[in-house]
Amino acid sequence: MPDKPDLAALVGSRICHDLISPIGAIGNGVELMLMEGAAKGPEMALITESVGHANARIRFFRVAFGASSAEQRIGRNEVMAIISDMTHGGRMQIDWDSPVDLPRHDVKLVFLLILCLESALPYGGRVQVERGEARWTLRATAAKLKIDPSLWEGLIHPAALAEIGPAQVQFLLVPEEITRQHRRLTTELAEGEIRLSF
Repeated sequence: MPDKPDLAALVGSRICHDLISPIGAIGNGVELMLMEGAAKGPEMALITESVGHANARIRFFRVAFGASSAEQRIGRNEVMAIISDMTHGGRMQIDWDSPVDLPRHDVKLVFLLILCLESALPYGGRVQVERGEARWTLRATAAKLKIDPSLWEGLIHPAALAEIGPAQVQFLLVPEEITRQHRRLTTELAEGEIRLSF
């Protein structure tokens, strides 16, 4: 019997697919305006920066929330470009160490976990992502972490998640993706550090 379609991922793919083109068109329009001699004041800089940030987030969300299969691949250079654009000018830094060619569903799970870590780093910090011989490891460090214990407990025991808002939806999606991929997630929370591996 075939697996049930992942409706959340299909919806995520559809939304990102439909938004990426108009956001790209806005970015191209801004570039054309600048080439035609439009004023390069703070207003134009704000529009350019906002379009770039929106484009980067959509590309990141497309991998994190979109559909992926075991056969799909994604290159390390593309992953690093997405991460670089998304973190540009932000407080969170991400270091990525992996093979060149990656299963897209692996990167999907890593991106969902990065979103979980991002929620614990509102004041900034560093995330190190590494693909070892058999497992992925993510390590977040910061001078000050903001940890909601119930959310992190929910990664291992999803029934522990009672009420959750849109900003925490990744905490619901990670256990589903772990199960779908037949993986096992381990979490370690310490002062100034969070370590995740699967």
